[in-house]
Amino acid sequence: MWSIAQRSMAAAGIALAVSMAVAPSIIRSLRRLKVGQVVRDDGPKSHSVKSGTPTMGGVIIVVAALVAAGAMARGFTHLPIALFVTTACGLVGMLDDYISIVARRPLGLRARHKLALQLLVGLVLGGYAFIWPDLGTALSIPFARHVSIDLGIWYIPFAAFMLISMTNAVNLTDGLDGLAAGCVAITCFAYVVVACVVDRLEAGVFAGAVAGACLGFVWWNSHPAAVFMGDSGSLALGAALASLAVITKTELLLAVMSGVYIAEVMSDIIQVIHFRRTGKRVFRMAPLHHHFELSGMAEPKVVVRFWVASAFFAALGLAGL
Repeated sequence: MWSIAQRSMAAAGIALAVSMAVAPSIIRSLRRLKVGQVVRDDGPKSHSVKSGTPTMGGVIIVVAALVAAGAMARGFTHLPIALFVTTACGLVGMLDDYISIVARRPLGLRARHKLALQLLVGLVLGGYAFIWPDLGTALSIPFARHVSIDLGIWYIPFAAFMLISMTNAVNLTDGLDGLAAGCVAITCFAYVVVACVVDRLEAGVFAGAVAGACLGFVWWNSHPAAVFMGDSGSLALGAALASLAVITKTELLLAVMSGVYIAEVMSDIIQVIHFRRTGKRVFRMAPLHHHFELSGMAEPKVVVRFWVASAFFAALGLAGL
């Protein structure tokens, strides 16, 4: 009998191999279809050279993760909900990318429509946990052994809020070559450890599959990127993290391990609020990675340092198990 760690690493290896294998043909297809990134006018000027780079590369990640998880799945109960939530949010992101490219609207799908679709998927995830006794509605408190809070029916909107938060946080983090994919790979590898501790084989396999798919994608997405994941990738990855938190019952621990994503979101919120009140900026540009980039730090260095920060928060989260 394979251990959780062995099957999880096998899933990671399969996903890595699949993503490396399918990426060239998918990138060629995206180029042929002229699915190129539309760079926002208010972004860093240095990013103008990235205009036209194929986007919607998140398809590579989703396909690789689904194949790897499916290959290692044997009698799993909760894996289908994780795959459904991840794929559904990936499709929402794909629709967003399509509108952004075809309609030439850089902001893509209207915010209220995107939020409504994310809310629907989040409610499905929360409702699923609510009806399964081995998942339930209790939240374990990190760093506090045997302490939990039972939300009851309120767990369903909580799970929806968590999914919306994670999808949009990863989406904001996806602003530099290799940044989001590398950070999510680190968080997912940490979730392999979490799965071993809480004895959730299917969570470990899924986390390994997503981590391997992200690593394979980074090969093509590293600076200078040959492809971008787009919302089809970032929304799917955020949903995958939310699913892992629900399956392993570590919803609040995810907040600890998501320090980088939270910092990105908070920098954006702080920038908007402060600018509206004072007309001045706190950061050179938000989200946070652009601030460091415009401060003179090379893009690859910003990415690697954010990876290091992600590893720190992942370790901190594991300490809170």
